[in-house]
Amino acid sequence: MGDELDRRVVLQGAAAAGVVGVLGAGAPGGGQAVAPAAFISHGSPMVALDADAYPQALRRFGGEAQARALVVVSAHWETPGEIRVTASAQPPLIHDFYGFPEPLYRLRYGAPGAPSLANDVVARLRAGGLPTVADAERGWDHGAWVPLLHAFPEAKLPVVQVSMPLGASPADISRMGELLRPLRAQGVLLMGSGGIVHNLRRLNFQEKAASVEPWAAAFDAWIAQKLEARDFTGLQSWLDAPNARLAHPRAEHLMPLYFVLGAALPEDRLTPVFEGFHHGTLSMRSFALRA
Repeated sequence: MGDELDRRVVLQGAAAAGVVGVLGAGAPGGGQAVAPAAFISHGSPMVALDADAYPQALRRFGGEAQARALVVVSAHWETPGEIRVTASAQPPLIHDFYGFPEPLYRLRYGAPGAPSLANDVVARLRAGGLPTVADAERGWDHGAWVPLLHAFPEAKLPVVQVSMPLGASPADISRMGELLRPLRAQGVLLMGSGGIVHNLRRLNFQEKAASVEPWAAAFDAWIAQKLEARDFTGLQSWLDAPNARLAHPRAEHLMPLYFVLGAALPEDRLTPVFEGFHHGTLSMRSFALRA
């Protein structure tokens, strides 16, 4: 037990040194603000071209966030076996959607990667017993770059994306957030990108402002109530919520929520980023945890 604890302390210390190496030492006297953890419902890829209330809310959030780098878990990257972490200096952009207007495929997001921060993330997750490897080839999917395009349009902050283990439980994903939580004190914003309600078969594709279907509103309200009560453990039992399987035929868009909840600090305040629906059933509820 003692040897294992010593090994973890050494690994975590080395990881923290890696963050300082890639981001700098921060303000003199250790004045670096604790970065938020945030869950963003990313919606349709088409929001990348929008300029309405949702992207405006993301822009306000990004302008207020005191962050020096970003670590993102997206619903669109699940990996069998090991967790994978983007580790190149300039990960490519993945346009992982089909049948949309041509201007969407011409969009670019030129933020840098952060190999040292990626190695730090790998070390922390491994120290916590989670098999994890660096991936120098994989890029950022639209679950990562679309919200960042609005929240941080200058594309200056280094970005690292982390996969979710295929078939992982809410507790498994929460554990990832717990292990990376200390990065917040180094100015690293931890972001989960998914959707509170996500059933593509029930979308009203023709009308973005369609009336919200009652079943979707009920599930969204259940999540909101649990968040307000800070019942993060209760949220792991999401199948107890009304219309759970209608809201999520597969749970991959809900899982990034647990990454953010795992990264929560006792002193965090939950602050809304955006509340509302697109296409009748697609909840865009987004929030930040701020110390």
